[in-house]
Amino acid sequence: MNIFEYTTKDIESIYKELGSNSSNGLSLNEAKKRLLIYGANSIKISQLNAWKIFIRQFQSAFIYLLLIAALITLVLGEMTDTIMIISFLCINTGLGFFQEYSSEKTAQLLQNFALPRAKVLRQGDIVQITADQLVPGDIIILNTGDKVPADIRIIEQNGLIIDETVLTGESIGVNKIDTNIKSIPNSYNEAINLAFSGTDILKGNAKAIVLSTGKQTVFGNIAVLATESKKVSDFAKGINQFSRFILLLVAITLVIVTAAQIFMHGENLDILQHIIFAVALTVGVIPEGLPLVTTFSLSRGARRLAKKHVIVKRLSSIEDLGSIEILCSDKTGTLTENKLKVVNIYSENNSETIWLANLASAFELKERIEPFDISFYHSLNGEQKKHLKEVVKLHEEPFDPHTKHNSVIVKDGKEIYMIIRGAPEIILSHCKSLFQQDRDVITDWIASQGEQGHRSLAIAYKKISHYSEDTVYTQENMLLSGIISCVDPIKKSTLAAVEKAKKLGVKLIIITGDSPEVAGAVAHQIHLIDDSKKVITGSQWQRAHLARKNRYLDTYSVFSRISPEQKFEIISLLRERYMVGFLGEGINDAPALKVAGVSLVVNSAADIAREASDIILLKSNIGVIIDGIEEGRQVFANTTKYIKSTLISNFGNFFALATSSLLIKFLPMLPVQILLVNLLSDAPMVSISTDTADASELHNPQKYEVKDILILAIILGLVSTVFDFIFFGLFYRMGPSILQTNWFIGSILTELVLIFSIRSKSLFFKSTSPSKPLLLLTGIAALSTLIIPFTTFGHQVFQFVSPSKNHLILIGVIVLIYFILTEIIKVLYYKYEKLFKTFLNT
Repeated sequence: MNIFEYTTKDIESIYKELGSNSSNGLSLNEAKKRLLIYGANSIKISQLNAWKIFIRQFQSAFIYLLLIAALITLVLGEMTDTIMIISFLCINTGLGFFQEYSSEKTAQLLQNFALPRAKVLRQGDIVQITADQLVPGDIIILNTGDKVPADIRIIEQNGLIIDETVLTGESIGVNKIDTNIKSIPNSYNEAINLAFSGTDILKGNAKAIVLSTGKQTVFGNIAVLATESKKVSDFAKGINQFSRFILLLVAITLVIVTAAQIFMHGENLDILQHIIFAVALTVGVIPEGLPLVTTFSLSRGARRLAKKHVIVKRLSSIEDLGSIEILCSDKTGTLTENKLKVVNIYSENNSETIWLANLASAFELKERIEPFDISFYHSLNGEQKKHLKEVVKLHEEPFDPHTKHNSVIVKDGKEIYMIIRGAPEIILSHCKSLFQQDRDVITDWIASQGEQGHRSLAIAYKKISHYSEDTVYTQENMLLSGIISCVDPIKKSTLAAVEKAKKLGVKLIIITGDSPEVAGAVAHQIHLIDDSKKVITGSQWQRAHLARKNRYLDTYSVFSRISPEQKFEIISLLRERYMVGFLGEGINDAPALKVAGVSLVVNSAADIAREASDIILLKSNIGVIIDGIEEGRQVFANTTKYIKSTLISNFGNFFALATSSLLIKFLPMLPVQILLVNLLSDAPMVSISTDTADASELHNPQKYEVKDILILAIILGLVSTVFDFIFFGLFYRMGPSILQTNWFIGSILTELVLIFSIRSKSLFFKSTSPSKPLLLLTGIAALSTLIIPFTTFGHQVFQFVSPSKNHLILIGVIVLIYFILTEIIKVLYYKYEKLFKTFLNT
């Protein structure tokens, strides 16, 4: 049964349904039977063991590529390449294992929100038991400071106020009642005769009947969503797609080339030699440096963010940050400070009104826990705070949700006052002396405060000549002291962060459990919406069909009175079309955090929210998220540089070598030479992770779209293939050794200059300066390429011959022409990028 249905039932019918009663509760035997049926009142989510998590790290097309490459190099006896590939594999696998193992600890922290002990009525006696022994039908007793141990229906209460922030995001305590309500509510905020597991009792006491326990509670359902929802990084999706493309392309090409070799050369073909050649080609085309490039880039980004007090739990989330199109945020505690502040007072004597508001609070407590009490106390001056300790409370009637106010009788020095505090319309009804004109002015003032998202309380009083416990004091002919409006202040960093988000092309959406008036006012103040009434409520969302919900998501930027389940649904629907970042902090945010593309929490967040997150903000300043988005786009830019470079150069060289092997009777390049090309070009490419990106690449959300990357890669890859054939055409008649040596030099030098061309969308001399590691490693690779063919080691191990001066000059000219041509084609491509994509799509 939907737990909300219990709100409209009378207590007797609930007793009958659950087989319990208020005088005796459950018998010991019945409680034991139910414990076997319903299980312990705890939340135990099945967790993957370490071995399964480790095995899962290998479920990736790219990992399969690396394993194949390692096996091939091992067979060929190339231990250096084998060790490098295995190292890359270990880094990638170890990092993934650590991240996933840590995230699976989420369920363990759920136990922190269960009350260790509970007062329960068993066989007519009130006893204390551990909270995990509670069962549906138990009658429990709750007092101020307790944590609600299960989902309950309130039977009796006295001034019961419950803090449901962790569940709803509502920053104000909820006043509870013990009678049934007329209609089934649509949200937790409206279920005022229910209390939910994990929430806290701010004030009062109650007797209640347990409705649901363990995973059947609202909190239990949230926990299941939070821990069982699995996140697949968009970054991982893109890399896997890229890896599958490489596997398919290599396989098809090798099959075609091998078939052609057999057909053309027949019995004269040295099968073993050509198999080794094909294997070397495969190793040469696999971008085994990609995990290292991404790891270096992500680690570098994490270090930068750490300096800005941001903890990155899942490294790949840095890159996903750059892809964010929509940033969803809870309001309370993220955009606002989650504490009330007095902002306006309607009164002829502000000091008197604040003083009386404090006298009507729980001022006798050592620590104030009710938000209004705290805000009123902070508005007192030092002398008033000192004087407050001398006031004596003679009588108190706690806040009643039906009458919407509380009352006190206090002795302040020689004076005795009756003070009432509550909803303005109720307090005004007790002030008979007000003229209608004054009432109209006050009503307009209250309305204006409401439009600004302020919460207003009115304070009225009258003097009493003497006090007696036997006397009944009526609340008639009260004098209005004033009306105080409070607000949960917007953080100073919020407005600037919203503006930066707009500049970066990131849409901000507020999803909160707070009221539509407050949520709309906050959104209007931070310039997110132009009308504070442009808000969708949880009730409207619940009634809408799927198509309308999607229209809401495209039209509105503020969603209020949203339950945790609705928040989860909103993020899930957005994730079907967009890359979504979500910033939250409460237990109610945990499911949405788990399903979001990038999950962010502030440092004060609940433990379950922190564990479900990817990134933790040590400083509650969402402006650092924008820095993170820029950092993510920097990492994205560097990773795509590597992918484009390796696709263009490796595949250009791959196709040229494979095709040319069909045209001559000897190998155009020996397997060991191909592996050396791969080794010398990898080091500079890996250093791309340290490079800087042009500002133009940081302005818009980025995604790994293989098709978009391939368009430029195919165009420049064809250019690379043409130049490889130029090397082949110039030198193949001069014999195997000269062709192999000169093509080796030309291949590496063209790959190195390509890096400097592809690193920017603009002309080389107009782009940002390359990083020092990139310049250094490129220089070392170029020198090694030119020196090795002249050495004895190069002659004996790699079978090179010393190249002539004329040949080196010719190679240099060809490389320069290649660089100039790639620059021209690159600039033209980006100028007419949309035209190219449209043509290829058709």
